[in-house]
Formats: sequence, C-alpha cells, structure tokens
Amino acid sequence: MIALEFSVAAALYLSLVTGIFFFYWIFFDRSPASGGEPTADKYVWQCSICTYCYIDSRHSAVSVCPRCGSYNKRQDSIPQKEVKG
Repeated sequence: MIALEFSVAAALYLSLVTGIFFFYWIFFDRSPASGGEPTADKYVWQCSICTYCYIDSRHSAVSVCPRCGSYNKRQDSIPQKEVKG
C-alpha cells in the first residue's frame, strides 16, 4: 500500500480539481457560442439624461434607465459608448 500524508493527499486533490476547472473554462471560453465578445452592442444602452451605461436585453426600441428612470430611445445614428471587457 502507498503511504500518503493527509496534507499531500489534500493538495493533490485540490490541484486536480482546480486543473479540471481550468481546462474546462479554457475549452468553453473559446467556443463559437460565446463569440469572444462580452456583450453584443445591441444590448448596451447609454442614458441620454444621466449618461449611465447599462445592459438591457429585453427591449429593442425604448428602454428605461435603471439609475434615473428616464426613457431612452435607440438611435442608430449616434454611436454608443464602447464597452471594454
């Protein structure tokens, strides 16, 4: 039988579990479903009153700002603020 101390066994177990999660994360992070982009531009809104940037995926034409409560209309001619991940 192999003699193994508890601390060594615990370290090996934690290393193995951490390694599995790391490789799982790397594999699924590069999948085509994620697209490599944190958020699509069509979900990012910028309030015209308080200039707060927020994400709203439920509305496509008009959205309500969560900070000040004002209504914002989607305008394609005005460039939206770029969100960096």
